[in-house]
Amino acid sequence: MIELKNIVKKYNGKNVVDNVSVTIKEGKVTSLIGPNGAGKSTLLSIMSRIISRDSGEVIIDKAKLESWNNKDLAKKISVLKQSNSINMRLTIKEIVSFGRFPYCQGNLTEEDLEHVYNAIEYMKLTDIKDKYMDELSGGQRQRAFIAMIIAQNTDYILLDEPLNNLDMKHSVEIMKILRTLAEELNKTVVIVIHDINFASCYSDYILALKDGKLVKAGRTDEIIRNDVLEEIYDMKFNIQEIENNKICIYFK
Repeated sequence: MIELKNIVKKYNGKNVVDNVSVTIKEGKVTSLIGPNGAGKSTLLSIMSRIISRDSGEVIIDKAKLESWNNKDLAKKISVLKQSNSINMRLTIKEIVSFGRFPYCQGNLTEEDLEHVYNAIEYMKLTDIKDKYMDELSGGQRQRAFIAMIIAQNTDYILLDEPLNNLDMKHSVEIMKILRTLAEELNKTVVIVIHDINFASCYSDYILALKDGKLVKAGRTDEIIRNDVLEEIYDMKFNIQEIENNKICIYFK
């Protein structure tokens, strides 16, 4: 379980994350939604110790975040940042192998290779696993980075806008995979996501942020409501139920 207690992060005297307290449910998919500048990515980075907080507490499995050493934390939490740049010429297989570094420090065992190949197959990259990253489309590169996260085999998977550079087909595939990781492998998946309909259809829980504050947190059906979404986004919504999914219409 990840517990956030009174988290505050300031930039230039402004609260980017403003006194946020929430508990992330284990074995579920939780989406962070809200307009640009709401504090979603900052909060995700604080959870994983990528950036520091100014005050408050983060507790991972009943232990304070600062008590975890880097190696053990990397076996507990994996993170996919919003932008990933690589200066070295590496293949998909080599990139995915980085996910095993906390376990083998670069000396891959048979067990490590099994995780690597399973992750590559999971992301439907087997046929191109020996291609270099600079030869791939943006969507293929994103899938390779997600495969690296899967190979890391952590209890908690944090992803900052994982659908970047993906077309609709591959976006759906990624969201289905994330659901499978939660349902079949009991992974706890936390996603920063802009597409409200993907959040609606694939999340168990949603955290809605605005101006650094947690406006609403709860089950997906408690958040995907006209009054809640209109408060968050300052625009009108028309929510329709299609095949037991709540679909948000918001272009009018």
